[in-house]
Amino acid sequence: MNWLTDIVRPKIQKTTPKEIADNLWVRCPNCNQMLFSKELKESFYVCTSCGHHLRLYVEKRFRLLFDNDKYTTVTLPPISDDPLKFKDIQKYTDRLKANRKKTGNSDAILVAKGKIGGINCVVAAIDFSFMGGSMGIAVGEGIVTAAHLALKNKEPFIAISASGGARMQEGMLSLMQMARTTAAVNELKEAGIPFISILTDPTTGGVSASFAMLGDINMAEKGCLIGFAGPRVIEQTIHEKLPEGFQRAEYLLEHGMVDMVVERSQMKPELVKVLKVLTAHIKGK
Repeated sequence: MNWLTDIVRPKIQKTTPKEIADNLWVRCPNCNQMLFSKELKESFYVCTSCGHHLRLYVEKRFRLLFDNDKYTTVTLPPISDDPLKFKDIQKYTDRLKANRKKTGNSDAILVAKGKIGGINCVVAAIDFSFMGGSMGIAVGEGIVTAAHLALKNKEPFIAISASGGARMQEGMLSLMQMARTTAAVNELKEAGIPFISILTDPTTGGVSASFAMLGDINMAEKGCLIGFAGPRVIEQTIHEKLPEGFQRAEYLLEHGMVDMVVERSQMKPELVKVLKVLTAHIKGK
């Protein structure tokens, strides 16, 4: 163990990304406290100073939910990278290459299957670190594939959202994913297969306006931002000051938009309780 790097808190360090990296000191984006990554892992990546829930990479979310950290990723259908040949200050294809290199994933969604509380489940999680978790064709395809897999196997489908909304580089094709994902979720509802939506920071735009708010149970992490447009945009539009905590999970719970607000350390235990209730009618589950 290196005493200087592993124990002594650094005096000067640039603010690290909100996503959690391994083997680093991380600055809490809420209170600016320097946090040791090993301590963060023990606290489920929640600030031990102020209780802020830091954003997670998808793989860490899977490990927090699946029994014994065991799960199998699902191969998603290939899609066209740049259907509109889009370019702003940078080519869309170049943005994709950069984000794929940064995250190690092909797009902003991963789908996995495994047991949660002993119950076979299909889980789709959006990766905010990949272009802000924006929903393009790939994300839409991931949600639809996961929903159809859950339908085929009669297993609960859990969607974990963290998104800034639709992906502008795919234009109308991105907006069409709202209808596609909504239709896929409705197929589950018609078949009586449970769909649980877990909302994390942030869940906004086209994702919040489609499948993310359609769960049989909508669970939200403590303090996460949930809405369509951001608070600043709304204030500039209506020229009024928004209420304290507007669009935060607790505010939405009070106003009936979500069913539960859960601390991350309790997310799996609460999820297992919900799964047991919702799967009681499914033969063999």
